[in-house]
Amino acid sequence: MRVSQGNVPGIESAYLAMDTEEGVEVVWNEVQFSDKKVFKSFEERIREMFENLMQVEHTNIVKFHKYWLDMTESRARVIFITEYMSSGSLKQFLKKTKKNHKTMNVKAWKRWCTQILSALSYLHSCDPPIIHGNLTCDTIFIQHNGLIKIGSVWHRLFVNVFAEAIHGNVHQHRDEMRNQHFFAPEYGIAEDDYAIDIFSFGICGLEMAVLEIQANGDAAVSKEAVDHAGQSLEDPLMREFIQSCVRTEAKSRPTAHDLLFHRVLFEVHSLKLLAAHCFINNQYLLPENCVEEKTKSFDPNGIMAEINHRDRPGVHLKYSHVSPLELDKFLEDVKNGIYPLMNFASHRPHPIPRALSLSQEQMETVKTPTPEPQETETRKVVQIQCNLEANEEGTRSHLSLFLKMDDRLHRQLSCDVLPTDSSKDLASELVHHAFISEEDCEKLACVLEDALCKHWSGTSTSPTAMAVMY
Repeated sequence: MRVSQGNVPGIESAYLAMDTEEGVEVVWNEVQFSDKKVFKSFEERIREMFENLMQVEHTNIVKFHKYWLDMTESRARVIFITEYMSSGSLKQFLKKTKKNHKTMNVKAWKRWCTQILSALSYLHSCDPPIIHGNLTCDTIFIQHNGLIKIGSVWHRLFVNVFAEAIHGNVHQHRDEMRNQHFFAPEYGIAEDDYAIDIFSFGICGLEMAVLEIQANGDAAVSKEAVDHAGQSLEDPLMREFIQSCVRTEAKSRPTAHDLLFHRVLFEVHSLKLLAAHCFINNQYLLPENCVEEKTKSFDPNGIMAEINHRDRPGVHLKYSHVSPLELDKFLEDVKNGIYPLMNFASHRPHPIPRALSLSQEQMETVKTPTPEPQETETRKVVQIQCNLEANEEGTRSHLSLFLKMDDRLHRQLSCDVLPTDSSKDLASELVHHAFISEEDCEKLACVLEDALCKHWSGTSTSPTAMAVMY
């Protein structure tokens, strides 16, 4: 069955398929090349850039699964598999909402803006930055649970690098009259930077708020129509938020990270949300169904917490006030990325190979790929949690490591270990792969040595857990 996933530039056809290994529906995308000789000359560059695409991973970005090249006597093509967005695009959702004479819920608007900005902040903080360049309500998808995902992240690959080599016309959303208002005034004139994505996001945010920006028949949406839609917003903070994104001067637009701290979106995270994230991040240390089993053991009339007041009766919170089903759903939503934690320091740059962000002119100067220097970790480990559990045969054990870094971020690592494995070798391997700094190597080796000795000397079925603070 043929599907539409945002009418991505350069993709000749896209079909709904089944991943028999994972048991999930995916999208089979095909890009046809006009000349096999041209295809051959681009082959190495194609492989390099598709390998780069597979490294882009974020909860709010459509997942790129795999790809392969196919060349026969009659044709040359690239096939790549992406995540299937079954619930449709944001544009379709907004149309349905308007058709049913409903208005946009402010909480939903804020939640969606936060998720889109989270994805853009991730792309822009890559090293070098990745510019989406094709952000419209057609390339943003919404799942049935309210999770937002950005598609068409590979837009620049087709338009900037392979445009002349791809069979047929490389369709771009900015060529469509109905989508021209999503693109910044400097698009295609000045060098791409984060500001063009911020402008597009601002228009998306405006359309989410008003459901539709009215156009004059088949003509493009005018600047006056955009201004009128912006002025129609009743909330002054929301209006200021949108206007800051669509400023004519690119340099005056805020970054995605700055927008996450705008007054219209920023809120102090509740203890419930912080606890949920802590639980999800450390779930590997806990037995399965622990929430269900724990809630079963509670006395519904038992007091979970109390608030005492000097001048009036206190407040008692009972376990019966908390629905286990609602709690499970909330934890599942947090796990799926619907409620990200954004009120902390920005993530360190994500290293993405350079080819993904190079312009066509820059690509011409890169004759052969040059290996990048090995990345090293500079952050210090401030807390180590180590958990060892033997398998059924008892021949090897599963090691889980939780490393809390000095910038409050953390890493979760796991592998199988044998009695012959050395703690120093394991720690050195983590340094080699830039999971820990060289300075923490000896410290971690000591913790691992202590944990391994206790584990292998004890019973083969009992788990060993250690926690060390620095």
